[in-house]
Amino acid sequence: MNSSTICKLAIVAALQREISPLIKNWTRIQREHEEHTFTFFEQDDIVAVCGGIGTQSARRAAEAVIALYNPARLQSVGFAGALNKSLHVGDIFSPAVVIDASDGSRHQLKVGVGTLLTFMAVADITQKIKLAQAYAAAAIDMEAAAVAAAAQAHGIAFGATKVISDELDFEMPGLSNFIDSDGQFKTARFVLFAGLRPWLWKSIAMLARNSSKASRALCVHLEHFCSDATRISAIQKTASPSSVAVETPLRNEGSK
Repeated sequence: MNSSTICKLAIVAALQREISPLIKNWTRIQREHEEHTFTFFEQDDIVAVCGGIGTQSARRAAEAVIALYNPARLQSVGFAGALNKSLHVGDIFSPAVVIDASDGSRHQLKVGVGTLLTFMAVADITQKIKLAQAYAAAAIDMEAAAVAAAAQAHGIAFGATKVISDELDFEMPGLSNFIDSDGQFKTARFVLFAGLRPWLWKSIAMLARNSSKASRALCVHLEHFCSDATRISAIQKTASPSSVAVETPLRNEGSK
């Protein structure tokens, strides 16, 4: 992707493992923005960036991809936790509303079903239940609202595609303490911590299985989504100047 290429779609994820099946054959390039180095993955006129866990990391990554690629659309993708019993591991959740729990701000999306809540920490079961009741939300993540805010600030279209990686009754094994200031998960530290606590092994093994299943499901869905974006871009590029412009929507990905 060169400087003259118009980027149709920018995908913003937290961690590379969430979208690794999708980007495994994409071109990898490192670029800097405001004293931070980001790894971008390019394919045709689509770019993906994995900015780290949390709203600050997501906002930095979103601002970087906007500044460096000038995308027409930002798509927040990645793992989310279920806030009701109807959502299961591997289900795709594309919300109609994204709420930022830190200030109550709401972002209304053009397509989607249900509400996604962006929360500032890894929520336990008790918190999930309270948050579901307080916000009438179906799922929870840690990044989407920040990406939505960046898109809004720059007048860019925004969407969110999440996959359920942990169900309502799954207790996360204390992951918050292993996320650094850049939003990166310190795997080596966590492995050392968990290795000395055998009572956590079952939930960690389940988390690993769930994450793998969720990643595969998300990337299968995103392959179709990206194909739609590429197809629409090709139509727009080949249309004659005298043609009447018709906006073709991307695939409407409602909740499963």
